[in-house]
Amino acid sequence: MTTIGFVGGRAVGRDVLDRRIAALREGPTASSLPRPGSAEDRQLARWLTQVILTETLCEDEAARLGLTPVDGPPLDPVAAVELGSVNTAAYRGSPWVRAVYRQVTATAEVPASWRSSPVREDRRARHQVRYGLFEHPEDARTATPADLEPLGAVTLESLPAAVAAAIRARPPGTLAGPVRDALGWHVAVAEPADVSPPESRAPDLLGAARRRAFTRWIDERRAATVRLVPGLEHPGDPRQPDNHHRHG
Repeated sequence: MTTIGFVGGRAVGRDVLDRRIAALREGPTASSLPRPGSAEDRQLARWLTQVILTETLCEDEAARLGLTPVDGPPLDPVAAVELGSVNTAAYRGSPWVRAVYRQVTATAEVPASWRSSPVREDRRARHQVRYGLFEHPEDARTATPADLEPLGAVTLESLPAAVAAAIRARPPGTLAGPVRDALGWHVAVAEPADVSPPESRAPDLLGAARRRAFTRWIDERRAATVRLVPGLEHPGDPRQPDNHHRHG
């Protein structure tokens, strides 16, 4: 059996990845997918591998703990950004990931420093953000705000660091980017958000603490139990040939 990786020593077959890719290519987003055989297509396979192995890890953990599957609730855009694209896709696609998320985060608490730190308070400033991820650089360079999806009122701290830095370097309301990483070309536009009464602008600190607890837990478990195979490394791994985001 051809494998895409191992979780706790158990092989996960390539057929799982092939079915996932086939479903995407037959689904409503097929026209936006990269051309088969391209570098971007290989990066998509690497990203989907990370999602599948994360789901498998959580299925095993749920079985070990005797958990039952959990439905919803859906993630809002801020939560999705904080969890990261792999964890978000796994959470949305697997009731076992949601079950483990509930278990792992049940005792999470808001750090005292989040409530009292002036720096943290400053970072909580919210912006109305529109955001887009593009496969081709020319599409990103010619994008307009109308081509971007609204994320709502979010903190810049919750965005990928490179995107947040690009926004801070531009005047409010102007396009920031394109910024490139392993997933493609990012473009965003942001303006300060101050349209609600102060009491309604309080950030969801407990939710953020839970998401941080889960990402730390899943990162540790993946490092301890997941083994990737050549050709399906993490899409952001600088050693694999399709990662073009290099320094030097």
